[in-house]
Amino acid sequence: MPPRLGLLCLLLLSGCGSLTALKTNKLIDQAELLRAARDEVVALPREIDKRLAEPYRVEPGDVVLVSPADYESSLRLPGDQPVLPDGSIQLGKFGRIQVAGKTLEEIENLVRKHLATGGEKEPPAMTARLISRQSKVYYVLGEVHSPGAFTLNGRETVLDAVLQAGGVNDRASQDRIILTRPTRPCSPRVVLPVCYRDITQVGDTATNYQIQPGDRIFVPSKTVLEMLRLWSHGSPCPPCGRSATAATLPTLSCEPACVGGEPAVVTIPALVAPR
Repeated sequence: MPPRLGLLCLLLLSGCGSLTALKTNKLIDQAELLRAARDEVVALPREIDKRLAEPYRVEPGDVVLVSPADYESSLRLPGDQPVLPDGSIQLGKFGRIQVAGKTLEEIENLVRKHLATGGEKEPPAMTARLISRQSKVYYVLGEVHSPGAFTLNGRETVLDAVLQAGGVNDRASQDRIILTRPTRPCSPRVVLPVCYRDITQVGDTATNYQIQPGDRIFVPSKTVLEMLRLWSHGSPCPPCGRSATAATLPTLSCEPACVGGEPAVVTIPALVAPR
C-alpha cells in the first residue's frame, strides 16, 4: 500500500472521519461560502492602483501636538497630547477639548476658538501635527509566524500585511487565504479571496488589495488532503489561477564575448607603485 494512502486510512480508522479534522485554523462554513461566491476580481484599490485615504481623523490612542504656528509666540501649551479614551486632549490651564473624530485642520480651528473663550486675547493661528498613529490598525490571523494587530501606515497591500506578520508558515493553505472587511450587524459581508501564489509567483496584483483600517487577513490551515498532497495546487478556485501571458520586454544586447574565437579580455590599467 502506498505510504500516503496508508496514512490516510490510518487517519480514518483513528476517528478522523472528516478530512478537515486536523485543521487548527479552519475557515468557518460562512467564510467558505462567501469566498466561493466571489469568483471574479472586484474593482477595489490594489497594488499599482492605490488610492489616497480621506483626511485622517484622530481617535483615542493617537498622539497629537498642538502649538502656535508662530514659534516666537508667547503662548505655551503642553507638549505631545495623547488622545484619551474619552476623546479629549489636555491643553494645560485652558482645560480639555474633545478632538476624537476630527481632522487636524478641524483641531487647529477648534483649539483657537477654545483659547479665545478661555481668556486668551487674540489667540494666534495654531498648527496640529500627528505624532503617533495608533488607532488605525489591521489584523493578520491564522497560519503566519507572528499573528496580531499592526498599525496602518496607509501604503500596505495584502502582501505587505502578510510579510509584516512574518509570512505564512508551513501549515498555511496558500490557496484559501481571505481578506475580510468590517461590516455592520445584519449587513452584507465583504469576504475577498486572496490569490497568494499568483501575487508572489507571477506578480498578479488583481487580489493584492490595498489594506484599509480594520481589515482582517485570515490564513487558514491546510486540509488533510493538502498535507498529503492529494489536493491539486495547479487548479485553485476562481478567481485564482487565471491564465497568464508573458509580457513582451526589450532584450539586452551585449558586445560579443569572443574576439576571433578567443575570449575577450578586459583591459585594466596597471597600478604603478611609487618609488
